[in-house]
Amino acid sequence: MAPVALAIARPSFSTSAKRFGGHHEDETYEEFSARFEKEFDGVQDVFELQRNLNNCFAYDLVPSVEVLTAALKAARRVNDYPTAVRIFEGVKAKVETQEQYKQYLEALEGLRQELGVALREELYPEEA
Repeated sequence: MAPVALAIARPSFSTSAKRFGGHHEDETYEEFSARFEKEFDGVQDVFELQRNLNNCFAYDLVPSVEVLTAALKAARRVNDYPTAVRIFEGVKAKVETQEQYKQYLEALEGLRQELGVALREELYPEEA
């Protein structure tokens, strides 16, 4: 008689629990924006700034102008110019159309000028 494999009661992949990046799975866009504005307002060093940016941009949405404003001010506060430039690169990668990117640029133009943040397209026009 051949050995018989016994079925072990284990959950299959299809019934396994959902995993989320945190405890914020049910938050609205407004709650998301408020949470990240607060996070960026409290940034004290480059590591914290970049960690918050990674978390913020990991979601399947484009951060609000208010969140980006807080992030840019945090980059200035910790004196991290390259990250400020990369914030705009992140927005350009997240939006669906070039027109949306232009709308973000228009909304953030005043702050960008105030902080002296150039766009990658301005720094490297030959790559644009």
